[in-house]
Amino acid sequence: MTSLAVVPGSFDPVTLGHLDVIERARNIFDEVHVVVVHNPSKTAMLPVARRLELIEASLRDAGISDRVVVTSWSVGLLVDYCQEVGATVLVKGIRSEADVTYETPMAIVNRDLAKVETVFLLPDPAHNHVSSSLVRQVAALGGDVSPYVPAAVSRFMASGDFV
Repeated sequence: MTSLAVVPGSFDPVTLGHLDVIERARNIFDEVHVVVVHNPSKTAMLPVARRLELIEASLRDAGISDRVVVTSWSVGLLVDYCQEVGATVLVKGIRSEADVTYETPMAIVNRDLAKVETVFLLPDPAHNHVSSSLVRQVAALGGDVSPYVPAAVSRFMASGDFV
């Protein structure tokens, strides 16, 4: 039996912390689907297509693209996607107690709705303080985001095409 996990997120943009969690999931599961989902409480900086391109390039550059599917989902619940592809596990990166507080109710509802379990993974402490919103803010103010994002994202953001 092949184990399949879904790593969802807005990935706006993908960070080194995201890559760390994806790689850890890939080391545990046979196949990992990285799914860009719409978060109605956030205003996206990058269109979904660009986020998918940056994730794929970042995974390739890191040498961790095998056994990883990159896609998006915008119709229905995330657990609907899980059921469609046969995934029984969601993987979420947890940086802080606030993340646990935010993610726990969703994990319970996902289990209740579709018998999809949630596994929380801690990122490398070097990335614990990094979030996509922090990266967006630093970039918007002209700061160097290269310590926080994969090279493909750093190059893209340095180009100014995201503004």
